[in-house]
Amino acid sequence: MDSAALQKYLRQLFERHGVELDADEDGWLVTDDDFPAVRAEWHDGAGGEPGRLDVDVVLGEDRRIEESFAGVGTGDEACRDALRTFEHDAFHPLLAACWYVTDDRRMRIAAWDIGVRSWDVFMGPFSLRGVDITDIEMLDEVTAAIETAVKRESLTPELHWLRLAHRHAPDGAGQSEALLDNEPWAAGTQALDALAWPDGERAYTARCFIVLDVRDY
Repeated sequence: MDSAALQKYLRQLFERHGVELDADEDGWLVTDDDFPAVRAEWHDGAGGEPGRLDVDVVLGEDRRIEESFAGVGTGDEACRDALRTFEHDAFHPLLAACWYVTDDRRMRIAAWDIGVRSWDVFMGPFSLRGVDITDIEMLDEVTAAIETAVKRESLTPELHWLRLAHRHAPDGAGQSEALLDNEPWAAGTQALDALAWPDGERAYTARCFIVLDVRDY
């Protein structure tokens, strides 16, 4: 899918949720000629690997959310698969934190006290691939473990975002990764690795995207 088609898709997606964005000459969709701005790029897979959708949300001159989503299939079919994953995983937390449009049917909303400040927390649903692991108690443990880990951080009073991922093999071996503001977050990775992820007959992955927005007083 080319950049013009992706831009049209994103623009229509935001319009369906009441957000009007303007297109600039560089392929960005901007908010009233200012930030936040959003752009997507599609990269076809090679050698049997899935394609990749990159979605960037620019918050200001020096802050940018960078998220990527694999697309299963070939050509435009793979791109549409990645776009569906983006909309399921990350779109609604981003919409709430960056454009102030909140749909609590599509995500979980919480309030966490971190340091001396309170934060609104917008948690996208877990994206599960490979096997059905809908053990709600276990997924609640993930949220609780990450809340404990992030409360040990000294966060600056601005928007922050978390990407959580766990890959689990049929033999029980697991590998976790946590990112905080696009950077590897060791405490989050350790919190994910310490959990008792269920085994399955096939390999699976679980991913979750979370945005934290400091409350104004």
